[in-house]
Amino acid sequence: ALGMHRVYNSAFMNMLRDEKNVEYRQLIKNTLEFDPQILKRYVNFMNNPDERTAADQYGKGDKYFGICTMLATMPGLPMFGHGQVEGYTEKYGMEYRKAYWNELPDPYLVQRHEHQIFPLLHRRYVFAEVDNFLLYDFFVPEGHVDENVFAYSNRRNNHRALVLYHNKYAETRGYVRYSAAYAVKDAAGEKHLVQRTLAEGLNLPDRDDVYIIFRDTVTDLEYIRNAHTLCTHGLYAELHAYQVHVFVDFREIHDNEWRQYAQLAEFLNGRGVPSVEEALKELFLAPVHEPFRMLVSAPAFRWLIAARVKAGEVLDPGVLAQVEQKMLDVLHAVEHVTRSGSESSVNTIEAIASDVRDQLEVALSLSARLTSVDPDDQVYADAVSYILNGLQTDDPAIWGTLLGLLFTRPLGKVVDPVNFTEVSRSWLDEWLLGKLIANALQDMALDEAEAWYAVTAIKMLISYCHWFEQEERMDISVSKSPLAYRILHTALQQQDVQTYLGLNRYQGILWFNKEAFEQWLWWLMLFRTLGLVGEDKPAVEMAADFTTFYGLIEQLLAAAENSGYQVARLLEIVSA
Repeated sequence: ALGMHRVYNSAFMNMLRDEKNVEYRQLIKNTLEFDPQILKRYVNFMNNPDERTAADQYGKGDKYFGICTMLATMPGLPMFGHGQVEGYTEKYGMEYRKAYWNELPDPYLVQRHEHQIFPLLHRRYVFAEVDNFLLYDFFVPEGHVDENVFAYSNRRNNHRALVLYHNKYAETRGYVRYSAAYAVKDAAGEKHLVQRTLAEGLNLPDRDDVYIIFRDTVTDLEYIRNAHTLCTHGLYAELHAYQVHVFVDFREIHDNEWRQYAQLAEFLNGRGVPSVEEALKELFLAPVHEPFRMLVSAPAFRWLIAARVKAGEVLDPGVLAQVEQKMLDVLHAVEHVTRSGSESSVNTIEAIASDVRDQLEVALSLSARLTSVDPDDQVYADAVSYILNGLQTDDPAIWGTLLGLLFTRPLGKVVDPVNFTEVSRSWLDEWLLGKLIANALQDMALDEAEAWYAVTAIKMLISYCHWFEQEERMDISVSKSPLAYRILHTALQQQDVQTYLGLNRYQGILWFNKEAFEQWLWWLMLFRTLGLVGEDKPAVEMAADFTTFYGLIEQLLAAAENSGYQVARLLEIVSA
């Protein structure tokens, strides 16, 4: 009030530490009623050279980070003490020339600051001023105000934020709707006390067909609420001990004629999700996802892996019959969602499911079929070992990729029998089928990166698993080149292949990953083998083609090693 530009606000440190929440909320209210502009002159802090360290006063848990969030989001100036972020506990003032304790930064504390606090400091333009700052009362269902909850909003232009913090070791629930009173001067300079609603504070429209989507920076989850409900009832929240929310990135969505967002909001019932748009897709793709999970899940994959047969064994026809029926369920669901049904579609769907059954039968009995042929040829034996070394293991990355591909590649045939691979490839992303496959593989003990790398392989193989057939459609300018060159020339033009092979440019040279290239060649050989075996050729003819293609793979493996894993050098070698 004396006109000082900045004033230390020790009440912030002391009252929040001691959980004198009623007193500190009253201090803010008194300031707002006297002159809200004073709030932005406060220097809020949790420790300074004259006080105990923040780690000593607040600990290093949720209470510390709840109060630190208030420090970063209240109007005024946030001041961090020396060593506060690192979690130092030695108390020393400005007369100290050096630290006497040999303390090291707490990695967990630093990392949590980086995740939870620092992004808020980048948004200080939203929180620093008081022109649109509102402090709210948190009304519990019993009708009284829970003074232990600090709820306030602020905005600048289209950037809006709402903060909730429960500064007590207890549970609570309630609504944020009405603000505390604050002083406003009229044209004559007279001061009046006014109150605002949450909807006014966040500038929300009062429309029943509009939904508000916002994100919590603490959990990185998104929420959806009806705009009219927020205007009439406020925001409902349940808070655990020392729990904090910082809601940002508010955006308005107009519901469509099918009331999809209304159905999603009802389905979520207040829960947060990583992505509202993705949750919307999952809700309306549930008719496809549910039968798809019957084929693509950790239990289904393990069941099929266990069904493999070796030489002299017979594949259980019941397994194939169940897969065919489950595939029919998926295809009928795809037909329903895409509204592509017709009189002829029944036959098409049955043909697709039957084809999947045949391909699966070949894959599960490949070991038995290859080893049953004995052409007395060492090259053939080497080729068989090359293929079966990968398939005879229970590696979920290998089998998850193979089975995931068999069940997703033909889906596009329901709507486009000619260009179906492009449709199927797009549905891995648009219909979140890739996510379902990745989840299944993670349930089989793959880590997240490994699971998504398998999905990357499926995306690549959907368009390129029958690689030899594409030779006939290659550019005429390279059609007279050696076969190995033509294969690489076509493959390297595809984005999914480039991603899978890890193409990267360093010091002006384009490189590829050795292990990825070798795995890629194995996939190409595998699917050519599945095609050959599935054609039911005479054993001698099949063995001859099989060894021919294996010779091509060996040529490419040798060329990759001699190229030093440089793309240009590799193409140069195989073109000779």
